[in-house]
Amino acid sequence: MPIYLQGPLLGLATFLIIGLFHPIVIKTEYYFGTRPWWIFLLVGVGGAVAALFIESIFWSALVAIVAFSSLWSIKELFEQRERVRKGWFPKNPRRKY
Repeated sequence: MPIYLQGPLLGLATFLIIGLFHPIVIKTEYYFGTRPWWIFLLVGVGGAVAALFIESIFWSALVAIVAFSSLWSIKELFEQRERVRKGWFPKNPRRKY
């Protein structure tokens, strides 16, 4: 009975990618506010398009996971701003609000 590792590896990669984007969103909002949302958009759309042209299902799926995590981060970036306003996360004292 062969063991196929691609599924569990994609699951682990998804877990790590989501875990990586969480602090990226927090740090982005802390230092720059919501202004860089368009960078997440470019990475997301670019990755989604790139995934269409990658022959390997594993690598195509991995690129797509990064792309859609980036797109989801746009929403999280604006929600992070609200969490800062509510006092759940610290404000950057050097930035004007």
